[in-house]
Amino acid sequence: MKPEDKFIEILAENLSLILLPNEKIIELDLGCGKGSFSTELAKKYPSRLVLATDVMIGRLRKLYKRNKREKIENMRLLRGDAWFLFNQCIPDGKLSRVHILCPDPWPKEKHRPNRLISSEFASRLHLKLCSDGVFHFSTDDKEYFESATGVIEKSGFFTRNDNAISDVTNIKTDFEKRWNQLGLDVFHAAWETS
Repeated sequence: MKPEDKFIEILAENLSLILLPNEKIIELDLGCGKGSFSTELAKKYPSRLVLATDVMIGRLRKLYKRNKREKIENMRLLRGDAWFLFNQCIPDGKLSRVHILCPDPWPKEKHRPNRLISSEFASRLHLKLCSDGVFHFSTDDKEYFESATGVIEKSGFFTRNDNAISDVTNIKTDFEKRWNQLGLDVFHAAWETS
């Protein structure tokens, strides 16, 4: 165990709902990776609470150290699986925005059932977002983008509105920065709860 681990909340089997403040706008960066998007989002909106989640504790440790250096105080670090987080930990109607940015596209046909964006996930997502909540998705994989877009739109829970993320289009993940440097596109979409 490392000293920064005491600042990372481990989502475990015995955990029920995590306590979230009623008076704050809450944004979730699901699968935050090294957390550059989370940090910039927290800096841009110091009155909001940013939940940065990942399964890799090493990434969260680095994010904690960065936030300490940059004096970020409006972020909680959560280690856990996305399904567990959405099924057991996040209270319904609490999230203002959920960002899933450049997740593993699982491009091989046999691995596609591992993709996070599914009809079941869309219904869970809808439950966790507040009444005017926004879902922001990005990927460099065009086929995954089209597949995810189709799933979200067929769910009937959301209305596409890419303007709902216009305030964060200049904030990039480390992954997106690398792709852009290579001259490659990352596709973004946003939906509001219907």
